[in-house]
Amino acid sequence: MKKGKEKHKYILGWREWAELPELGIDEIKVKVDTGAKTSAIHAFDISTVSYLGKDFVKFDIHPYQDNDEISHTRLHPIHDYRWITSSTGHTQKRFIIQTIIKIGAYSNLIELSLAKRDEMGFRMLVGRTSLDSSILVNPGRSFLLSQKIS
Repeated sequence: MKKGKEKHKYILGWREWAELPELGIDEIKVKVDTGAKTSAIHAFDISTVSYLGKDFVKFDIHPYQDNDEISHTRLHPIHDYRWITSSTGHTQKRFIIQTIIKIGAYSNLIELSLAKRDEMGFRMLVGRTSLDSSILVNPGRSFLLSQKIS
């Protein structure tokens, strides 16, 4: 292998179907955005809960765009709080959780910020820190590694 050239195991399109098994989300359409550092998911009714001396975040998710009928309430350990600047330039302090993402055969532990994304085109954004060196993104194609389950 030539120096500077990496072998990529997976090729993602700019849109993919993902699974978040630890959150019980079987499918969510994501935008793969290498310009964004942190991944984000649409979450609302966000609150904190202490349980056995540990801090958790409680939140609701609508996994499907344009469908507010399907909703999931989740309770997850808080990994961090972080100031994040959105694509519109608005900075806000967000809860960060760690969870597994699966896109086709690819799986990775990611940091995921909780944010209101109901005005955005996708319920979830996959940022570059959620992708490792086995990934190559083809910005001109969609759904290269995944397909809708239902």
